[in-house]
Amino acid sequence: MAASGVKRRELAATVGKRGTGGKEVVIGVKDRETNEVAARRISQTDAKALQGFVREHLAPGATLCTDEAHAYKGMPEFRHEAVNHGVGEYVREMAHTNGMESFWAMLKRGYVGTYHKISPKHLQRYVDEFAGRHNVRPLDTLDQMQSVVVGMVGKRLTYKAVIADNGLPSGART
Repeated sequence: MAASGVKRRELAATVGKRGTGGKEVVIGVKDRETNEVAARRISQTDAKALQGFVREHLAPGATLCTDEAHAYKGMPEFRHEAVNHGVGEYVREMAHTNGMESFWAMLKRGYVGTYHKISPKHLQRYVDEFAGRHNVRPLDTLDQMQSVVVGMVGKRLTYKAVIADNGLPSGART
């Protein structure tokens, strides 16, 4: 059996009911007033991790719109509206996840159309890049360029830092 067949079988054995086996997880929020996105790679999808991210990015009293995932339940400091994608519900009055879904679509198009492969080791850098692009969209070109330059001040990414071990797989073939 070819190595690719073995890998496919191993992946198939790890795939959960939602098809997340072998995939990295990114969580995000979009503020409907400012249209800004915050996103981060996470290693766990349990209630503690997801709720921690939400609490970090939302002010108490804010309205939280999510899908039907149970991990978002139990946050009384937010007004929680959930749409049930599992039964074909995507919008109910102002409850929807369309803004965040749009961001995910842009990130995925960048992956498929430009980068073709994003290793877990560098995933957060790509997520940061796309969130930054999204957040400067309303600016004109010169203001976008200025924002990028201001963001570079005091930062230096060396080759040594890029290849340094961060505990995540590089995705390089052996």
